[in-house]
Amino acid sequence: MARRAMRLTAGHVAMVHRQLPDPGPILLPGIRPATDDDYAAMVERLLATMPGDAFWLFGYGSLIWNPETAFVERRVALARGWHRRFCLGWDYRFRGNPEQPGLMLALDRGGQCKGVAYRLPSATLEEELHKLIRREMSMVPTAFPPRWIETRTEGGPVRALTFAMNRNSGRYIAGLSHAALADILARACGFRGSMAEYLLATVSQLEELGIRDRNLWRLQELVAERIEAAYPGGL
Repeated sequence: MARRAMRLTAGHVAMVHRQLPDPGPILLPGIRPATDDDYAAMVERLLATMPGDAFWLFGYGSLIWNPETAFVERRVALARGWHRRFCLGWDYRFRGNPEQPGLMLALDRGGQCKGVAYRLPSATLEEELHKLIRREMSMVPTAFPPRWIETRTEGGPVRALTFAMNRNSGRYIAGLSHAALADILARACGFRGSMAEYLLATVSQLEELGIRDRNLWRLQELVAERIEAAYPGGL
C-alpha cells in the first residue's frame, strides 16, 4: 500500500512549538500521584494474570512510535470492539497547559482498531513492565486502566495487554466534532511538545505500517489548516 502525503508536516509542528517548563502533576479532585507501591502492585497483578507463556502489548497511539519498552517481535494487530479516539482529557502538563489543554488518544469501546502488538522479552519482563506502567499510570485511579483484549494478527490470535478508557472517569471526553478536536490539537502544547507533533507522529507511523485511520487522517488535514491560518506565511 503506497504511503500518502500528509497535509500536516514538521513545518507545522515547528510553528506551534513552545519551550515550556514542567509544571509537575496537576491533579483533579479524588486523584493522587501513583507511588512505588502502586507500580509494584500493578506489575505483580499483570504478571499473575498473564495469559500463556508470552506477554503481548497492544499499542494504538504513542506506543506505536515510542514504545520505550524492549520487544522481541512486532505484528500489526486488529482489535475488534475497540477504536482509538481523542477522548482522554484534559492534559495540562505533557502536551497541553492550563490555558490550552491537550486531549490524548485512548482506546474506547465500539468499532475496531488496527495497531501494533509487541511481544515483550521474557528474560527482562518484570523490568519492562515497570517501565511501561510508570509511563502509562502516573495517577491513581487511572483513567485508562490496563486490561487484556483479544487481537488478530497474521500470525494468529493474540491476547494482549492494552490501556482502555474508563468511560466513568471524569477525564472521559466524548461528543466533540472533528472541527472542535482540530481546534484543540492545533493549539495545545506542553513541556513534552505539542498535540500537533503527537498527531503527526501517530499518523505518520500508521501510514508507514499500512494502517489507514480515516478519522485521524481527516484530523491531520484540519489541524494543518488551522495552523496555517494562525501563522500565515509561516511555512
